[in-house]
Amino acid sequence: MSNASTLSVRVARKRVEAVDICTFELVAADASPLPAFSAGSHVDVHLPGGLARPYSLCNDPTESHRYVIAVLRDPASRGGSRAMHEEVVEGQLLQISLPKNHFPLAHDARRHLLLAGGIGVTPILCMAERLANTGAEFEMHYCTRAPERTAFRQRIADAAFASRVHFHFDDGNAGQKLDIEALLAAPASGVHLYVCGPKGFMDAVLKAARASSWPEARLHTEYFAGEVAASGADVAFDVQLASSGRIVRVPAGQTVISALAEAGVDVPFSCEQGVCGTCLTRVIEGAPDHRDLYLTPEEQAANDQFLPCCSRARTPRLVLDL
Repeated sequence: MSNASTLSVRVARKRVEAVDICTFELVAADASPLPAFSAGSHVDVHLPGGLARPYSLCNDPTESHRYVIAVLRDPASRGGSRAMHEEVVEGQLLQISLPKNHFPLAHDARRHLLLAGGIGVTPILCMAERLANTGAEFEMHYCTRAPERTAFRQRIADAAFASRVHFHFDDGNAGQKLDIEALLAAPASGVHLYVCGPKGFMDAVLKAARASSWPEARLHTEYFAGEVAASGADVAFDVQLASSGRIVRVPAGQTVISALAEAGVDVPFSCEQGVCGTCLTRVIEGAPDHRDLYLTPEEQAANDQFLPCCSRARTPRLVLDL
């Protein structure tokens, strides 16, 4: 273990899990038990070149001897998935964060409906393991492009909960494809919905759920990637640090987190796309222009917090709890 906020781990195993997907088994560098984690948790992996990227833990949460992550090789990679696939090897030492959970299970739910798209299966599979261990009621639907691109097929087939998992392949016959609208048409009392996967898949699921009047409190999401949208209408604004009164100018073409870093103000961050919540910062004054996929609509409307990696300001100044 390296310090209070990071862990030193060794890549005990790297394995091709499916086309363009590798799994990595991480163990403590000193062979000690790893900190406990809950279903839905992720760790930030610090990669060669100074990158840090969040990856969901996908092994059984009862395990303390290892963390398992799965990484999709993304042709549009900003460096993270490419480094994991091409540079990280078995035996290598890495620094990772302590587990963090922004996508927890609602343990008071009567039943759980788990929907995974592609590599979004990682936190969803961990949830299925946990729910099966506790005897909770759940159903899981797993959508991928093709069987050969479906990670963990054998692990799921061998699991005690295999009968609760339904596979859906884009290249398969129409009868086995997921009918999202039909599945979500009648939200039963006490059922919670969890969805993770590509943005298009998640948007379709949430659109169908909201059209069928699912309560927002029963919709749980985790995005793996966002679209940090620049706008020609973006203007410069100021952020003020509440602790010192110092003012930092944020130009139209720069993110808040980048402007703060240039001014020597360290705010932890990871995804840089408004999806992981690592850089979440409290807003004391001013109105943010929310551009993230992490906060719920209700949380965004409160305007008391924002993600400086992607969001901007609708007022000339934001006073931040920094």
